[in-house]
Amino acid sequence: MKSLQVRMYESLGDIEILRPCWDQLLGNFRGATTFSSWEWLAPWWRAFGEPRRLLVLAFLNESSQLVGLAPLCLEKRRLTALVDFQVLCFWGDGSGDSDNLDFPVRAGYEDEVAGALLDYLAKESMRWDYCELNTMPEDSAVGNCLSRLLRHRLWLAYRHYQTGSAVSLPETWEAYLLQLSGKERAKVAYLRRLLEKKYQTRFYKCENRAELKACLDTLFALHQKHWQRAGEPGSFISSARCQFYSEMATLLIGRGQLEFWFLDLDGKPVAAQFGFCFDRIFFSLQEGYDPVYSRDSVGYVLRAHVIRQLIAAGVRRYDFLAGEAASKARWDAKVTQYVSVHFARPASKGSFYLHTVNAATEGKEWLRLHLPEDAWQALHRLNCKIRGIKTRAPLQK
Repeated sequence: MKSLQVRMYESLGDIEILRPCWDQLLGNFRGATTFSSWEWLAPWWRAFGEPRRLLVLAFLNESSQLVGLAPLCLEKRRLTALVDFQVLCFWGDGSGDSDNLDFPVRAGYEDEVAGALLDYLAKESMRWDYCELNTMPEDSAVGNCLSRLLRHRLWLAYRHYQTGSAVSLPETWEAYLLQLSGKERAKVAYLRRLLEKKYQTRFYKCENRAELKACLDTLFALHQKHWQRAGEPGSFISSARCQFYSEMATLLIGRGQLEFWFLDLDGKPVAAQFGFCFDRIFFSLQEGYDPVYSRDSVGYVLRAHVIRQLIAAGVRRYDFLAGEAASKARWDAKVTQYVSVHFARPASKGSFYLHTVNAATEGKEWLRLHLPEDAWQALHRLNCKIRGIKTRAPLQK
């Protein structure tokens, strides 16, 4: 086993030194996505970082070459007035914006990076109580090595799963249409023709930084209109999220990775789709449409147009990210899976907490499955009232 040097970074300023090596590492990492890049994580930190503390680990081989990166941070969570925990988690986790969080690694160093990470955490045991590694791809190279090493070292660890959806795109639009049901194929053509008969239609992409602010303002407004009409606050009520999107989009458009599309009817923007490409994969992050035009299926028509343009550009996967829904399956989306690994050192405060939470979750799931629906909902509301928790909708992506 190769011996790796571990360097720790605790500020954005220090980490910027790593950027050229970081980019090179991502270029050689089979599982690389935008979510593991500086362009995503640095804007996220400036928007959502406080009061967390960065704890990024760089793993270097005997030639001082960067072969692995652990983009982590520490978050203090208070359980009671007298009990709190230092939780180690991915940099980017906690706001509801990031999926596919992972450990970039050079091929052949997966076991060494996972082992060096656990060795470091064992040595620095006073800094953290338990670790939450959320929304890793199911085939995460370091993630799967970590799970195996945690079992081998007898550390307490739990794996949790979350579904996602993605479409495999063929080389031509015609071949893609054949992947759809006959009903959906006819619908794609019919709805666009209908729209073009009723309105002056224009599809366009945000291509440069000069028009980016106006395009983002349009996305925010369309997204909020839809969710507020549904009685929800909407994602962009958050000024931090608006700041994050603005900085992140500026960096991505500079690298030619932003895919930010619009549909105008009679000169008025009525639908928007915001995403980005990395290594021939498109990630669909946010969208919005004017509910006044919902009967015209403007969001549906725009998505079909975007998929067609992506196929022509050589993109081979359309990733809806987390969540599974019939509205995604109609586009031939197949279910994918994310894995989260939560672990702690043996006989520690963190391991006791994780064990207790897991036991409570299993008991809660048993009750949910066996109680009548009205009884379960009443029990859930009572529990929230006792704990002083206001129930709320998740982030509306």
